[in-house]
Amino acid sequence: MLSLFFHAQTAAVFAGETGSGIEGTVTVGPVHGGPSRIGVPEGQPLANVAFDVENESGTVGSFTTDDQGHFHLSLAPGHYTVSIKQRKSAIGHYGPFEVDVTSGQMTKVEWRCDTGMR
Repeated sequence: MLSLFFHAQTAAVFAGETGSGIEGTVTVGPVHGGPSRIGVPEGQPLANVAFDVENESGTVGSFTTDDQGHFHLSLAPGHYTVSIKQRKSAIGHYGPFEVDVTSGQMTKVEWRCDTGMR
């Protein structure tokens, strides 16, 4: 499954750590207006969207989700803020997301963005 993930472009964040970072899925919804419909998904993967990763020093890396909204990024342990790179609309909520990375572990996340559609 990891082969499906886009590997992120990172600065000198890796810092010799092995196996630490973040991986997961970003989804967006609702994808249609009005009430929920039986058999119709409320959301969908946020596909092929770029995100920046920052810590207290500034931007330390980035990643782009794949067609299924998956991503994988190696990072040194620490606290990070993840934000969409280029916001195309003021409507909705697309982060920022907060995440803590522990030494020797991949932190698994599932972030849901809100389109603002009702």
